[in-house]
Amino acid sequence: MVLPNAVLVPNALLPLHIFETQYREMLRWCLERDRLFCIALRMPGADPAEPANFLPIGGIGLVRACVGAEDGTSNLILQGLVRVKFGSLVQDEPFRMAQITEYASDCPNLVEAEALGVKVVEICGRLHEEGRELPPALVEKLRQVTNPELLADIVTQTFLREPTQQQRLLEEVSVSGRLRLLIRYLQAESVKR
Repeated sequence: MVLPNAVLVPNALLPLHIFETQYREMLRWCLERDRLFCIALRMPGADPAEPANFLPIGGIGLVRACVGAEDGTSNLILQGLVRVKFGSLVQDEPFRMAQITEYASDCPNLVEAEALGVKVVEICGRLHEEGRELPPALVEKLRQVTNPELLADIVTQTFLREPTQQQRLLEEVSVSGRLRLLIRYLQAESVKR
């Protein structure tokens, strides 16, 4: 599914309203099989009708809940599983299908990533103190996350609203690089307040 303003980050939940015919068919197909489908961000300025109008890195997700309406539309919750790289299109009608491969993260220096994670949590706490509305006890829960990659995914989904920033983090292979970008984006947000 190609969307103009949504990115599916691993470990995140993405609510979707399915109303277009092609996506209704795609959802039906997915629900009859493994309940998995991918989300790709549309290239900025790309023609929505162009088949290959999406960025090459996206997310694959599991349909966790789906409620259909009488008019054929559906509301669903998609849970991000992993980053994927899209290959060539193998089908365009009735909905797009592409070859995919996992786009795995790299974390050669865990100590560095953990230190960067501490800094990310510190900035999230400061944003909360500055008045950023967050779910109760979120910052405290973030302090308990020991996996730097998981922390980066949670903070990306929770704190960043700009799809281009989320996409940039999705594309960053290095966990430490991802955390450095998060620090930059979060510090910029703190300055705005």
